[in-house]
Formats: sequence, structure tokens, C-alpha cells
Amino acid sequence: MADFDQELDARGLNCPLPILRAKKALNGLEGGQVLKIIATDPGSVKDFEAFANQTGNELMESTEANGEFHFLMKKSA
Repeated sequence: MADFDQELDARGLNCPLPILRAKKALNGLEGGQVLKIIATDPGSVKDFEAFANQTGNELMESTEANGEFHFLMKKSA
């Protein structure tokens, strides 16, 4: 997992809460900064892909391990 500027723990939250929390966290970041999100909702994989496409933020990494989904999202400039 690459470096990140802020971490968001969205474990135990179901759609749409991980996306809403990520959106709020990204609003507090500067362009080019990276947010790491940890979620347990399997639907979050497609949700974060769609979110990245809709917002222009870059989904740099999406991994799964032990039932947890880890995402790295770079805020667009």
C-alpha cells in the first residue's frame, strides 16, 4: 500500500455511508493528497470505482484482505 495523507475507517458501514464519509474526507484534502479508506461492505468495491469515475478523483489502488477492502483515492487537483 502506497503512502497516504489521511485514513478513513469505514468498517461496519454499509452503502452509501463509506462513500459519503469518503466524500467528506476528500473535501478536507488538498488536490493531489491521498485518502486511504478501509471498508467491510463488499459493495464498496463497485461503489468506489463509480465514485472515482463520477468525481474525477483517482482510485489508485483497490485491494481485499481478510474481508476488508482497502482503497487509495487521490483527490483531483
